[in-house]
Parts: sequence; structure tokens; C-alpha cells
Amino acid sequence: MSIPTCADLASDPLVHAYDDAFNPPGLTNFLGAAQVDHDVLAVRSVNFPPFSHGDTVTGQLFVDGRLVRSSGAPVTVVWRPDRVERSTTVDGLALHTVSVAAPGETAVVVELRVRNLGPAQRRISLGLALASSVTRSGEPWRLPSPPSATNTSAVAANRPAVVASGPGAVAVQGVNQPARRITAGAAANGEVTPGRAVAGRIEVELTLPGGGEERVGYVHALGSDESTALATFDRLAADVPGTVAAATTGWDAELRAAFTPGNSRWSGNLPELHTENDALRRLYHLGAVGVMWFRRDSAASVLGRVYDTIMPRYWQTTTFIWDYTLSSVVHALLDPAPMRRQLTHWIGLDIHTHFGTEWQQGGPAGYWYAVNDYAMTRLVRDYVRFSGHTDFLDQRLAAASGDRKRVGEHVVDWARAWRGRRGPHGLADYGGIDNLLECVSTYTHEVASFNATNVWALRAAAELTGDAALRGEAAELAERVNAMYVPGGYWLAGQPDGSAHPVKHCLDFANVAFGMAEDLTAEQRCEMVEFFVRELQTDSWMRALSPWDPDASFSLRPDHQWNGAYTAWPADAARALYDLGRGDLAAQWLPGLARSANQGPFAQAHFTTEAAPDVNGGSRKAPPHDPYLIDWACASSGAFVGLVLEKVFGVDVPVAGPPTARPALLDVDPSARLTGLSLRGQTYTAGADGLNREG
Repeated sequence: MSIPTCADLASDPLVHAYDDAFNPPGLTNFLGAAQVDHDVLAVRSVNFPPFSHGDTVTGQLFVDGRLVRSSGAPVTVVWRPDRVERSTTVDGLALHTVSVAAPGETAVVVELRVRNLGPAQRRISLGLALASSVTRSGEPWRLPSPPSATNTSAVAANRPAVVASGPGAVAVQGVNQPARRITAGAAANGEVTPGRAVAGRIEVELTLPGGGEERVGYVHALGSDESTALATFDRLAADVPGTVAAATTGWDAELRAAFTPGNSRWSGNLPELHTENDALRRLYHLGAVGVMWFRRDSAASVLGRVYDTIMPRYWQTTTFIWDYTLSSVVHALLDPAPMRRQLTHWIGLDIHTHFGTEWQQGGPAGYWYAVNDYAMTRLVRDYVRFSGHTDFLDQRLAAASGDRKRVGEHVVDWARAWRGRRGPHGLADYGGIDNLLECVSTYTHEVASFNATNVWALRAAAELTGDAALRGEAAELAERVNAMYVPGGYWLAGQPDGSAHPVKHCLDFANVAFGMAEDLTAEQRCEMVEFFVRELQTDSWMRALSPWDPDASFSLRPDHQWNGAYTAWPADAARALYDLGRGDLAAQWLPGLARSANQGPFAQAHFTTEAAPDVNGGSRKAPPHDPYLIDWACASSGAFVGLVLEKVFGVDVPVAGPPTARPALLDVDPSARLTGLSLRGQTYTAGADGLNREG
């Protein structure tokens, strides 16, 4: 299975009860996203920009007047790229749903199958509690949750549906067969919350013979006006099974194209992975899909095709520079055309004032992240070296200051920007926690990680521009970073008053290894690896912060604290093991990491086993509610593709000169190979014998 299908990528059956620490899966069709809820039928966060539903839950299911979720029956959930399936058994009835984001539509469709498990005929009523907070905001979506608004609702004419209207938008929700009763709810008053955004109720009566089954389709369509939303509803309600099948057909075609040179759906392609190692395959494919899933081809985008960063609940329409960088290998290979456009856009803004951009209006979002200078340098280098489009370095673009410069000159500016932030230890002072990790209070100011990436950025800028003086600056900065080393494998964070305190965070481990492994002594490398294995690594995931760090009591956010780690940190930590000379340890870790891909694409963060029980041997996706605030999927999953390509297969693509490969396959799968690796207009095969041209 070198090119996966939707069925190949299915998650494990995930069983949960009401209010378990469970993050429900998401849906997307490249126009927007939605999330299923703990209910067997309900959906939430149905947002297709510019139409927003906030985080409202709708479609909760009643059987014979009782809310199904109140029965306490567990629900089994299976995610695939094209759908989410849910099932439960209540009062002698087997309930099974298939939910899809309707291809090419601003709509979600759910098909419900109800089977009578008893021998006698039964007549039952099904009720759907509908809620709506749809709106079309004229402002960019610059908050974590999309906008919502008070709605009014009415029964649709000649249809088993309810029409809800908000400012500039309409939502039509209904079923695909005659309803026994339809009521429109009162408008929500004041602040809209998921429990108060009432729209109405629809009831359907079914007669089920013993052992018999009936199907009911639920459609939730959004539009700019009533006639448009009704037309979408009618189109989908007329053939719910056809819509479900079309989602599978479309997603399978996207997957085939993604691994096919010269395809018409992406501006590039990823190589096919041929391997007998199931863990390697799982990490590679779920890492790739974890980026593909975030593609947006929305007419609402002023930037054309873009990529969201997390979904389906938070920060929709926002692209974070940091996260885009962590998957830069995927962007550069799979879709280089929008990557170039995104880079051009970011160069035209002040990257020292925001963490990303909102694509409906193109403006900045959030506050400044310390990573940005290094991130932009890495993105430009990856785009140029994989595509071969060195002309990009000569393109003249105006920055926010108005200075029109060659892109290569901008790269040098980013690489040297640290000099304007020098603190008392001679390193860049990157400010407070909001500029860095947000939930580690001691990780502030002169941190080792981003100063080490400054070392890398100076050398990368020298490679891109030919300015040899930058390499001397890099060597001097590396010495200053090394002065912050703590024997035992971790690093100090320098403070403005001249003091410094140790912080045992994985970002230092990964970024120092990435940025300046060549500047470390053999003793440092050994101690760093020992520290990682002892205090951060777990069987199937890792801790972002050592639980022996005093700041482990500061926060319960599992993306950066003791109880879990952010999507890309295990991939980057495994890369660091290769960089520090212990690729054998990384290879031994891969099966455990692959088990954590058993719940679909990697979440924004997964728990460690100490924080929450594993799911079938994989580290559990952390949930979205307080105090965790973790979204179901994150585009930084692409870091696993970079790990496989550049470390396991050892592919090295310099800016100038031929690409090469020094594979480390012995501990993984000596027979593994990559085919169709497209580099600078030529395709290659990578394997145990290195890199060879195809054709």
C-alpha cells in the first residue's frame, strides 16, 4: 500500500462515554470544516468561511423522546479522511451514522441507520434538536473561535427543514424524508452559547420490522441567503448516499494525486513510500494527510489556495508561520505554488508584530512569535532547494517598512535580526511567554533554542546568498549559546537582570541539535541524549517539559508542559536523535509514535500515559476544553514526513549542487524505498543505495 486510500487510513475504533477525555474528530472538504460531537449524530463548529457557526452544537438525537446521550451508552467513533462513523446501541436499537463534509458544498451531511435488534416490529420516533448561530462577519476571524450571532428561525416552506437566519447568512437544517412534526425555536437572547442557540426541532416516525433497518439523512447547509441555502439543502437531501459516496471518491482521488508526479490537483507531489515497516508507513502517510487536510480552496480567501494550521474548532482561517515551517518539507514538495505565494505575502508584512495571517482579508493575526525570523529563513530555503526556483531569491519585494529588496537580502536581514535583541548574555532576548511557549513561565528571554536556530539561519543565509561573512558570525554565536549549557544535557534561559535559570524543555533539545549539532562536543551530545531519554521520552509520545522542572506546576496545557507534547515535538526530537548520532534510538521509538497515529492525524497535542490512559497503545489526543484547549488536528503533522525523508532516508537537497542521500534504513527496513521524489524537475528513487534518477 504505497498510495493509501481512505479505508487504509482509518483510525482505530475509538470508544468513549459522555464527558470522557475525548476529542471528537473533524470533517473537511477543502472549503471549511466541522466537528462531530459526543452525540451519535450531532455536529458542531460547522464553519465554511465566510459563513460561521461558531462552536454551536446542533443535531442532537432523541429516540422516543429521550436524549440518546443521556442513556450513558458508549459511542464508538472511526475517523477517515472522507468521513466520521459513529455507532451506539440504545434500547434495543443499533444506531450508526456516517458524517461527511459535502464535496464542493458549504454543508455537512449525516446519514443515520437505525436497526431494530429485536424480533418484533417497532414504531419509534427520532427527534433532532437543532441550534443555529450562523453569521457572516465583515471582520477577519482573529480570535480562536469563529464568530457567532443571535439567529431567528422558521419552518421551511414545503420541506422537512428549519431555516435559521443571522447577519448576512442563513443555515438550513433538515432531513430527507417527511417529518411528523417540525417546530422553529425562539431566538437566542444575548450572548450566543452552544446550549442557547435554539433553532427548532424535527421529529421523524419510523416503523422497523424485527431485525429491519431504516435510514434518515440529516443535511446542514449554509449560504448567503435563504434561496441559496435552500437550493444546497435540496440538492444534498435528494441523494444523501450519493453525497457520502462522492466524499470517498473525491478523497481517494486527492490521495492518489498527492503521490503522483504531474497530477492536476496539487502543484507538486510527495514520493511514494514502499516499505514492510507498518510504523514507518503509518507515520509517513498520516503526517502527509495531516497537512493535506488543511488545504483551503475557498473563494473567501484573498490569497488563493491557503493552508489552515489547526482545526476543526479553533483558529480557522489562520495560518501560523511557525507551524507552516514545521511542515515546510511537505509544502515545498506537495504544493510549492501556494507556498511561494504565502511567503511573498508574509514578506510584505511585518513578521515582528504577529504570529501569522488571516486569509479572508490577508491581514496579521495575533502577537509576535520569537520563531519568525528563523522560520521565514527555513521556509525560503526549503522552497528554493526543493523547487530549484532560485529566481525567487532575486525577486524584489517590499517589506512592511516599504524597503524594496531582493528576497535574498530579506533572508540576510532575518538571519541577523537577533543582533538587535541582544541581552546581557550576548544572545537574542525573545521576550516573555506569549512570544515563546505561552504555558511555560520560565521559558523567557535569552533561550537556547531560537538562538541556536539563529546559528543555523546565518549559515543558511550564507548558503543562499554566498555571503561567507555570515558563517563567521554563526561560529561566534554558537560559542555564546554553548555558554548556556548545563552539564547533564539541558540549557539555561538568560534573564534581563543578568541572571540565568535552567529550563528542561524539549524545544532546546530539538532546536539546538537542529541548529548547531556540529558545534557541540561529544560529551554534550551524549548528555543531551541521556537527558531526553531519561526525562522527556515515553513509549508512545513524549513530555514537552520535564516533570522534574520546577515550572511543571505552572500549566496543564499538554502541548508544552509535562503532561504531553505538541504535534511536531516527537518528530523534531527524533530528528535530533539522528543529528546527535543516535538514530538507532529514534528507530526504536518509531513503532510507539506510530501507535499514537491510531486516532487519525496527530492532534495539536497528545497526553502522556501518566496524564491520561492510552488509546489502544497510542497516546491519547488531548481534549479541546479548559484547561487543555487542544484542537483535534494540527498541520505540523508534516514534521513526520520531513523526519522520514531527511533522516530515515537521509535525503539531502542543498541549495546548489546535486541532491544526495545517506539512508539510515538498517534499523527500520533495509528494503524500503521512496519513488517519484520530484526535485527541481527531475524524479528520483531513494533507498539503501542512495539517490538515483528515474527514467
